[in-house]
Amino acid sequence: MSSVFYMPPVTLMGQNAILSLGAELAAKELTKALIVTDKVLVEIGLVNRLTEQLSQHGIGFAIYDGVKPNPTEKNIEDGLNMLAEQGCDFVISFGGGSSHDAAKGIALVAANGGHIRDYSKGVHLSRKPQLPLVTVNTTAGTASEMTVFAIITNEADETKYPVVDKHFTPIIAVNDSELMVAMPKFLTAATGMDALTHAVEAYVSTAATPITDASAIKAIELISRNLETAVNNGEDRQARDAMQYGEYLAGMAFSNASLGYVHSMAHQLGGVYDLVHGLCNAILLPEVSRFNAKVAPEHFVDIAKAMGVDTAEMTQEQAIEAGIQAIVELSEKVGTAQHLADLGVKEEKLAFMAQNALDDACSLTNPRKASLEEIIEIYRACL
Repeated sequence: MSSVFYMPPVTLMGQNAILSLGAELAAKELTKALIVTDKVLVEIGLVNRLTEQLSQHGIGFAIYDGVKPNPTEKNIEDGLNMLAEQGCDFVISFGGGSSHDAAKGIALVAANGGHIRDYSKGVHLSRKPQLPLVTVNTTAGTASEMTVFAIITNEADETKYPVVDKHFTPIIAVNDSELMVAMPKFLTAATGMDALTHAVEAYVSTAATPITDASAIKAIELISRNLETAVNNGEDRQARDAMQYGEYLAGMAFSNASLGYVHSMAHQLGGVYDLVHGLCNAILLPEVSRFNAKVAPEHFVDIAKAMGVDTAEMTQEQAIEAGIQAIVELSEKVGTAQHLADLGVKEEKLAFMAQNALDDACSLTNPRKASLEEIIEIYRACL
């Protein structure tokens, strides 16, 4: 069986990598960028690291800073309007997954027309490459700076849906760990657990390949060994660098192997309750892992080893549970081991969310197929 592997043709990695971006853009003769970001990153002055590079190389820009934590269809529409009004010829996202996902939607629709929802009823539905997209990443979690995924919220019907399109791949991605040093503890924790979930789900995906497996296992190793340090000491450059590489490797894995029920269920929690995506993943991951381990036990033994568990004297069942417990313990240490009920999730919404989760594209590659009631029970176990 053949497979296809997507990733950016150029990625600038490491401390102060952004200082190389201006020259890269100038060489491509791009003239004016629509910068897609959020108000906080503008207010704290972090976006200046990007605009200084653009100005130094004679590249114009306009800033759309209205992106929400769960980016909406309206964010894309507003960004498209500014893109046209300002005469921008390319898009730069600056931030975490929310900024990247909104920017992807803007760039794709700008080139292909229609509505972003038109590209959600299948995979790789666009006919033309999106407007040139550059992604500057400030979190070590979503890997949206390099994947073929975007997650969009329809506020009208409380749904959150993935769009999967090969044309989302940016022409340049930037992962500069210096931009991540100031990340607050909770954001570091939530995005880090998001990255761990990407790696675990990609490793057990029915679309996994040797390339995605290698990326996923190395990502689990890096994240499990460095997330707690990055949360407790954001100034630790070694931990920040390791997390940056871990989240990127996890992105390489899931962008090409896809995901599973953790993400399809987390999307619904974001759509209905506007909850933090990485936090939802952290809460759901142990229970979904127990569900999936029934059909992929060897994979979860590998995951346990990557989490640092010594499985030599354990039975397969003991190793699986020890690996899941290692995930739980990491989540507890970084503050994401919470309960859905404490976040306002109600029993009466579980069936609605469960049905939408089964309809979510991420469910297609989960290794074990669930019934509606089984998805409800996983939600219920996390309340």
